[in-house]
Order: sequence, then C-alpha cells, then structure tokens
Amino acid sequence: MNLQERVFRQFETSVEASRDALARLGEIIEIAGVRLAQCLLNDGKILCCGNGGSAAQAQHFSSEMLNRYERERPGLPAVALTCDTSTLTSIANDYRFDDVFAKQIRALGHSNDVLVVYTTSGNSASILSAVTAAHDRDMSVLALTGRDGGALAPLLLDTDIEIRVPSETTARIQEVHLLITHCLCDLIDHQLFGD
Repeated sequence: MNLQERVFRQFETSVEASRDALARLGEIIEIAGVRLAQCLLNDGKILCCGNGGSAAQAQHFSSEMLNRYERERPGLPAVALTCDTSTLTSIANDYRFDDVFAKQIRALGHSNDVLVVYTTSGNSASILSAVTAAHDRDMSVLALTGRDGGALAPLLLDTDIEIRVPSETTARIQEVHLLITHCLCDLIDHQLFGD
C-alpha cells in the first residue's frame, strides 16, 4: 500500500466509524444532550475529564461551553479538570495519580452537576476514581467510551449515560468522540437558545 492509499484508508475507516456510530448512537446522544441542557437549566455545571487525547477532548468540550460553539451566546458553566497543572501535579505527588480528578470532583461537584468523562478503553484508574467520586457527590455521569466499555461500564448507575463508540481503534473512537461532542454542543445550544 503506497502512502496515498494509506491516507485514503484513514479517511475511509473514519467515515465508516462515524456512520456506524450514527446508526447505533443517535438516540442516546439525544438523551445525553437533553440531560446536559437540564443540568445547565437547573443551575448545575459540567465537569469534564480524560487522559491524554481524551484530556484534549474534555478541554475542547469545556471551551465550547464556556466560550461558544457556533453562535454568539452567554458562556455556560463547564470546567475541564485536566487543565490546572499545579492541582494535578500536587495531587499526583502528594497522593497518587489515580486521584487527580476525584479530589477535584469531591471539592467542586454538587448533586445537580454532571461529570463528563472521555475514555477510549474505560480502564483508566483516574477515570474510574472520578466516576466513584461523582457518585459520592450524587452527580450523574456521562461517559464517552469505546471498545467494550472496560471496567467503567459496570460502575455506571441506571441514572448515568454511556455513549459507547462501536470501534476497537483508539483513533476512530477519538474521532467519533469529537463528533459526538459537537452534537452535544449543538443540542445544548438549540435547547437553551433556540434556532
């Protein structure tokens, strides 16, 4: 396979993953968009986290909420728990890395808030601890996952929402997570601010 064919194949597999996700996940994405809008309408906030590329996804989502998505509107309360390097490194140093998000959630989270976690594997200890901390604070969880949901799937409660991308490939999962994030932003803006 030459280099141009490799590029073509990346695009093709990305399109296939998006189509497959749409066929399977459209309804649950709508439900998640309603849940997030209700959180904001009830004076709640959205806390987001992930590791590596998923940390970037969490930051992307919170920036779309705080600033704007595609229209001029007031900022919406969202916090990416991945951004405060002093807090992250002090928790990792003084305790353990598994607690970097959980300690923040226990300090900032309230029962009317939603935790949004991004994880391609569902097995990151820091994400599992974050979900447990959110439950301890009576928060609901929106989990964007992939593969088989990993160790995270059985931790989720009936009140939580999992949007599991039907792929085994990290790159494809992350690409679809970004598309889902944009869908959620659009749904939130539509519900809160109309057309």
